[in-house]
Amino acid sequence: MIRHIVLIRFRADVSEPTIAAIFADLRAIHGKVPGLADIRAGKSESPEQIERGYLHGFTVDFDGWPALAAYQDHPDHRRVGAALVAHAEGGLDGILVFDLPC
Repeated sequence: MIRHIVLIRFRADVSEPTIAAIFADLRAIHGKVPGLADIRAGKSESPEQIERGYLHGFTVDFDGWPALAAYQDHPDHRRVGAALVAHAEGGLDGILVFDLPC
């Protein structure tokens, strides 16, 4: 399994309803990419409070690298990715991606 972890620093002017709509769009990809097992998204509730501005994020679980590659090429992923970049602080600089083999 591959866990695709994405953390986002949204711009201060981006509202929670806008973020929720982006995450809803992301969740709608579930079932469209073979090998995509689960999508979880939301705002950090960490008691440690060391998010360093990355207050929102999501994980996507895949059954392997080919499924992750198919997700990356999927038009819905490209659309949601463009929305994330457009709303992140500094564009792509406001997004961290970490792929963890489990």
